[in-house]
Amino acid sequence: MAKKSKIAANERRKAVVVRYAQRRAELKEVVRTGAAEERASAVRELARQPRDASATRVRNRDAVDGRPRGYLGTFGLSRIRFRQMAHRGELPGVTKASW
Repeated sequence: MAKKSKIAANERRKAVVVRYAQRRAELKEVVRTGAAEERASAVRELARQPRDASATRVRNRDAVDGRPRGYLGTFGLSRIRFRQMAHRGELPGVTKASW
């Protein structure tokens, strides 16, 4: 189980990313296609935004207990939780391999 504070901080980051997503996309488009002065002002405005507004600051965590390592994106679970749930038959379509 991950620390509650780490899980809460990650949830705050997700909220900030959603709040700034549209404006960041607009600024990045200006940086990509705009004229020199527009590009410079867009870069400055992007730098003024909070660091947590960037989507790369959000950490993928296990949906059940918040474990940050060994995350399987297809299922939203860590490798340990995935194995436990698969053995109990709680994941439809997942079977134990045997060859």
